[in-house]
Amino acid sequence: MPKKVNPVQIYSEKLLAPYAMRSRFSKGRKHKEAEHPYRSMYQRDRERIIHTTAFRRLEYKTQVFVNHEGDHYRTRLTHTIEVAQIARSIARALRLNEDLVEAIALAHDLGHTPFGHTGEKTLKELMKGHGGFDHNIHGLRVVDILEERYPDFKGLNLTWEVREGIVRHSSPYDKPHSVAEFSSKDSPTLETQVVDVADEIAYDSHDLDDGLSSGIISKSDLSRLSIWKRVASAFKGRYNNMSPQMKRYQAVRMVINTYATDLIRESTRRLERLKIKTIADVRKTPKKIIAFSPAINKSREELRSFLFKNLYENYRVLRMANKSSRFLRELFEIYISKPEALSPPYHRRLKRDDKYRVVCDYVAGMTDRYALDEYKKLFEPYERV
Repeated sequence: MPKKVNPVQIYSEKLLAPYAMRSRFSKGRKHKEAEHPYRSMYQRDRERIIHTTAFRRLEYKTQVFVNHEGDHYRTRLTHTIEVAQIARSIARALRLNEDLVEAIALAHDLGHTPFGHTGEKTLKELMKGHGGFDHNIHGLRVVDILEERYPDFKGLNLTWEVREGIVRHSSPYDKPHSVAEFSSKDSPTLETQVVDVADEIAYDSHDLDDGLSSGIISKSDLSRLSIWKRVASAFKGRYNNMSPQMKRYQAVRMVINTYATDLIRESTRRLERLKIKTIADVRKTPKKIIAFSPAINKSREELRSFLFKNLYENYRVLRMANKSSRFLRELFEIYISKPEALSPPYHRRLKRDDKYRVVCDYVAGMTDRYALDEYKKLFEPYERV
């Protein structure tokens, strides 16, 4: 009897470039499953990710500003949605697999701790000598083990390519670590590379936006930056009647568009220059194929340096970071010394798993809000437990 053909997969793959990743070439899932007749493997992965508890928790995990600082700042969830939107636009222009790109983008921050990079740095220090902590590896752990949705296996049973995209995610803030299953010297798919740079575009632009919105940085502070000069030049003599909020939105929009357009053009040139014809060509090319032009890359480094000095190292942000680190340290230490304080599902795991890893999983999964509530319950005498 002939194998049933998925019409959606056949249609979508006709639109792909020859170097794009196709579902039919996937290394598949750890646990055998019958595939859906009308949805591709990567569509199903995307939908499994969206329905996880870990994905919903991103709404109350910090990007730069702690959740209670204001309702209009980015969170891990809004950042993730912005990355997915930018990544899909780039993928479509380059004729890559949009479903794979979106699945990786939606999952790329599932392993993040509460309180942003401060939380990750704190957990790294606390887990020294106990297996360490890295949010990419923890993200893989979330989708492979911690999310329990199916009776026949642990985790979500995602495809190999989405799982590779999670663990090999790379940016100035994320360094991919070696995991035995993904330790090949081959380069990651172009879809993984697209998510990496979309993450950087989203970081740069929305941190700029939030910094301006908070008043920590001002437009006059930005006047020496080449990307801002480009924006100011485009605005000259136009939009005089716009409100300050609208001007800020249009300026940030222009930054995103400038970066994304340059990325598509430069990546197209590289694909042609390197004679990339197949997925095999992608895998054996050691240098990044999806990349910015030298001029735009220089302007991005200039902007990132500015943000580090003027936003991330601002006293208000550092105060938030110091408080956050203290909360997490004290929570972690009390759970280690009194593991009976853990919630019942995690308490039951202590019978079979290492105590430090159980506590680490629990703390890493917290939202900012939940961590602060737990802190009150455990340390404030008049707070109900």
